[in-house]
Amino acid sequence: MRPEKANIVSDLSEKLKRSPFVLVTDYQHMKVGDFGELRNRLAPTGAEVHVVKNNFLKRAMTDSGLPDVADKLTGQTAIVTGEKEVAPVAKILKIFTAEFKVAVLKIGLVDKSLLSVQEVETLADLPAREVLLGQLLGLLLSPATKLVRLLNEPPSALARLLNAKEKTMPGESEKPPAAEEASVAESIAAEPPKEEEKPTTEGAA
Repeated sequence: MRPEKANIVSDLSEKLKRSPFVLVTDYQHMKVGDFGELRNRLAPTGAEVHVVKNNFLKRAMTDSGLPDVADKLTGQTAIVTGEKEVAPVAKILKIFTAEFKVAVLKIGLVDKSLLSVQEVETLADLPAREVLLGQLLGLLLSPATKLVRLLNEPPSALARLLNAKEKTMPGESEKPPAAEEASVAESIAAEPPKEEEKPTTEGAA
């Protein structure tokens, strides 16, 4: 291979190694303005789109340890790469393709695993990573917040609540359990919170 071509393959290989994903598209019928629009949409996610020759891409993918997808690399090819998460990029590409009827996805590779077009579109429909983490955290913390509130109550209120629970045994309480617990809960809410001790300043007189 001629030195200039070897340099192209080397640069492309480095780009593939840095990116956790590679979205391979068909850029047939795309105009210069279309490329500019797609680049502008991808820019906020840190992703880029590049036109590549199939032979160079095949060699660069081999050098990068990516799966052999030579049978998929036909026609005119452009790749989308980035250094962040794939879901927002896949969403942008999906919307762009629907609007302009170009940049049709061929295959996707995420963390060196081959994904079908349908699997990439599923990623495109996912919320952003921060939203998913927030939803998961909300599910985990939902019951825990009740426990934290209970533990932050004054000791006397906590003792009365535990006593009310104990009295729910048959024959030991004249008041129905629900009414007993409601009474304790009301008293907890009525008690003013304890004032926090103010930290002393070192060296104060």
